[in-house]
Amino acid sequence: MNIYRSFEDAKGIRNPVVTTGSFDGVHIGHKTILNRLKMLAAKHDGESVLITFDPHPRKVLYPETAGKDLKLINSQEEKLQLLEKAGLNNVIIIEFTKEFSTVTSEQFVRDFLHGLLHAKVVVAGFNHHFGFNKEGDYKQLWEWQGKYNFEAEEIPEQEVQHETVSSTKIRQAIGEGYIQRANAYLDHYYIIIGKPESYIFEMNSELPPLVRISLTEECKLLPSPGIYAVSVENGIVHSKGMVIIHKKPEEKSEVLLNIFDNITFPASEKVTLYFHKKIHGAVNLSDSKTIFKINLAKEEISDLIY
Repeated sequence: MNIYRSFEDAKGIRNPVVTTGSFDGVHIGHKTILNRLKMLAAKHDGESVLITFDPHPRKVLYPETAGKDLKLINSQEEKLQLLEKAGLNNVIIIEFTKEFSTVTSEQFVRDFLHGLLHAKVVVAGFNHHFGFNKEGDYKQLWEWQGKYNFEAEEIPEQEVQHETVSSTKIRQAIGEGYIQRANAYLDHYYIIIGKPESYIFEMNSELPPLVRISLTEECKLLPSPGIYAVSVENGIVHSKGMVIIHKKPEEKSEVLLNIFDNITFPASEKVTLYFHKKIHGAVNLSDSKTIFKINLAKEEISDLIY
């Protein structure tokens, strides 16, 4: 998958079949759109293209309200990994600024989709809006087809809204610890990509070795505190594991990983954690009863087949 940081860098894409959006989570609704992109790209001897934005527009437009505490299902790195797995050919990541937010829907189509990319097909979800004040929609795209020499296609509601899937609903499920429900909405495992940072020993040697996983982005959404069954990989090694989402009063949640099979990963290497199931609620690492709870959880996870 090719990754571009500007429209100018992406001018050489062959017969682009384009869509735009945040695609946070790359969930089952997003995959419906991506599959249509791939089908149309094959039909027109072209390439699929997603235009997405960083940071998330809400962070820029509403920094003190809707964007202030916005948590995202995926970090940028995680989203790119999922998009590549979904078979996307190209992603264009545009820096979202207040200045860019004033670009009208027609300017966006005229200057970028037509002027720089020479889009062959523009695909929009049934409820997709774009441009200044979200004034652009599929109706406008349909009206501009001849003027800007592209085909417009809409993904109907019934095709995108599998059980009314939305990133908001998925965020809620993850935030409440309902990982299996979130995975069903996502159509893949909820993931965390991070680096092993340091081992902790808050009680005594009876506590399984727990390594802190550092996150790449502050706005990454974490599940509610508790013990989770995960699988762990770094591209070469794959193992079962246990993650404790741990939160002390007045502090941020931290991700603590216990890897099974006596495997260790170098601190410099990133690992991907695939979340399967919540095994136990929040635990206090300073409580002597915690060892018993963790060992029970570890036995249960070891019996899971994944």
